[in-house]
Amino acid sequence: MDLEMLTAAMHAFVQSKGWYDPDSPHPQTSKNIAISLAVEAAEVLEHFQWDETTDKAELAGELADVLLYLLQLASLNGIDLGQAVMDKLDRNAGREW
Repeated sequence: MDLEMLTAAMHAFVQSKGWYDPDSPHPQTSKNIAISLAVEAAEVLEHFQWDETTDKAELAGELADVLLYLLQLASLNGIDLGQAVMDKLDRNAGREW
């Protein structure tokens, strides 16, 4: 499965819930999606808050939530996420840590 297929599935789900409708109680703005992304990323951290063991299925669900919001944020802002990753890897290749 590639990013385009995942993005299309995400949009279909969001559309099916009516969240793209102008009167939606959950407006899908970049700001709202960025906030949701941060909240979901924090939920990933909760799995490791007290130890390194976690339920893999629950972690997988949280990681999926993060990816879905990331895909949506990129799409709403016209960003080719795959290309952005490759560009960032190219820039990072020349960096020193």
